[in-house]
Amino acid sequence: MRAMCTDHYAGKPKNQKPEEVNHVVSRRGSSGGPDPVALIEIDLYGDLMIAASSADEDRLSPDRIDEVLKVVPAGSEARGE
Repeated sequence: MRAMCTDHYAGKPKNQKPEEVNHVVSRRGSSGGPDPVALIEIDLYGDLMIAASSADEDRLSPDRIDEVLKVVPAGSEARGE
């Protein structure tokens, strides 16, 4: 698998200024405020990245992912587990 450079300014001369973004259009026709679902997803992704970086193994197990994301098995809340 090859890595892709995500630095938009890689290879540009040092004296060239980054492009300025003047206006960003919101996708769902919202007021342009923060998307609460996206913010939650970003937070969960960050939690997974932290767990993965501190793990001894190459990959997180499904049980460890559930633990990091605080997944509760179906029906366990009703039984008080």
